[in-house]
Amino acid sequence: MVRSYASLVVLLSASALLSGCIGGGASNDTFALTSVGAVEGPAARNRQILVPEPTALKALDSEQVVIRLSGAELQYLDKSRWSDRLPRMVQSKLVEAFENTGKLGGVGKPGEGLAIDYQIVSDIRAFEILSDGSDRARVAISVKILNDRNGSVKAQRVFSFEAPVSGTGNRAYVAALDRAFSKVSSEIVGWTLQSI
Repeated sequence: MVRSYASLVVLLSASALLSGCIGGGASNDTFALTSVGAVEGPAARNRQILVPEPTALKALDSEQVVIRLSGAELQYLDKSRWSDRLPRMVQSKLVEAFENTGKLGGVGKPGEGLAIDYQIVSDIRAFEILSDGSDRARVAISVKILNDRNGSVKAQRVFSFEAPVSGTGNRAYVAALDRAFSKVSSEIVGWTLQSI
């Protein structure tokens, strides 16, 4: 009797979960970053680079889309989220952008077994909608090119860009963030090719 009651509870719980998944669908719109366009720069086919996951403060290290209301006040965009944690998405798109140039000997993430010449170490400083009058997207990423052979920093720079929000609603906010990121990431790739 006790065993069949426990089985019934498990069965009802499972069917409730399934109906929740099938019925209403997701309550949040999910967004991804698009691919970076063509990037100019010299070839470095004898170089292999590693792109670790960028660091970020906890407010940015999530799937939430950040809105900055003032200098210190943050909120998250209602009913919207990224398709993955932001640092992981940025890492993936940077790797893709480097690969798409066809100008490197190899590009990889940690654990892929490449013999690395340089690491592209980055920190996401801003990835947000500024809502202080004129809505705009701001992306700022600090990048160091680290010589993997001796640990020295070959070059270091902060890349930043603001893109105005065209239109209203969540899609317009995310589209502006995507444009700002595309500009920043293409500059990171071009600068890296020049530097190594």
